[in-house]
Amino acid sequence: MKEFLFLFRRDYKTAENQPTPEELKTHLEHWQIWFDELAKKNILARPTQRWDGVGKVIERGKSTTNGPFAEIKESIGGMIIIRALDYDEAEKIAQGCPIFELNGSVEIRMGL
Repeated sequence: MKEFLFLFRRDYKTAENQPTPEELKTHLEHWQIWFDELAKKNILARPTQRWDGVGKVIERGKSTTNGPFAEIKESIGGMIIIRALDYDEAEKIAQGCPIFELNGSVEIRMGL
């Protein structure tokens, strides 16, 4: 088994793309169910961890900017590390991710 990083991205800035409080509650419940299923299958390589939505971006020779990717709306909302045999299996696992409910995406990277 190899370890894969899943980076979850979606638009957290555009007001009309944000869920209502009830939708967000349901969405977060779906995340918890998904994480629980991954844990039961021993797919999670480490416990889930929450991240703030602010962050900083530092570029070589430039000043620090607040918030990730200030020029675009989509940003990283979280990450997990999972176990899978290969990219194909990691992709199948990612297909069940609740981020797609809010038009987000999952970036997958394999640890070396």
